[in-house]
Amino acid sequence: MTLFRPVVPRAARWRPAEGDGLEHLDLAPLPGGGLLASAVVIGGAGADPFALRYRIRLGVDWRVREIAVERTDGRSLGLVSPEPGRWQTIDGAPRPDLDGCIDVDIQATPFTNTLPIRRLGLTRAMGMAELPMVYVPLDTLAPVPDGQRYAALDDGRRYRYEAADESFAAELALDEDGLVLDYPGLFRRVF
Repeated sequence: MTLFRPVVPRAARWRPAEGDGLEHLDLAPLPGGGLLASAVVIGGAGADPFALRYRIRLGVDWRVREIAVERTDGRSLGLVSPEPGRWQTIDGAPRPDLDGCIDVDIQATPFTNTLPIRRLGLTRAMGMAELPMVYVPLDTLAPVPDGQRYAALDDGRRYRYEAADESFAAELALDEDGLVLDYPGLFRRVF
């Protein structure tokens, strides 16, 4: 059973549920296989405005191979995953603190919720999947492991996300590509 259509070059945009901001994402297949997601995100209000760009290179299996995040204030992060569950800096320094993590969750975007859902092909029959994630907080860009859970509520269309510590949960509506349409309280697709 195919849950999502094959990826063709496309763009998507999200707005935060509260405050100002916008994300523009371009997603496209790479020559020779895999995918590239690249985006610009602006947001925040008051004393916390931000702007950043990110690039995520994925294998054909939707496994993250490389991530680069750069804020306009000069902070940046670059990580490579040469094999599933192993991470290193762009310069090749090992990151054993991230061992076991396969997917990435960048705080500023709903796109990264798509990664484990597409990679695992989650269906209702599979039940809840608990995953260690490389979580990238917006303020520091200092990655940390973070437990998250996903479950299909309506195969290919609606998924439950929850923090492993049960501090947060949401039902995510997805489109035919597996991209978030609605992330209640956080993001809403506008394009």
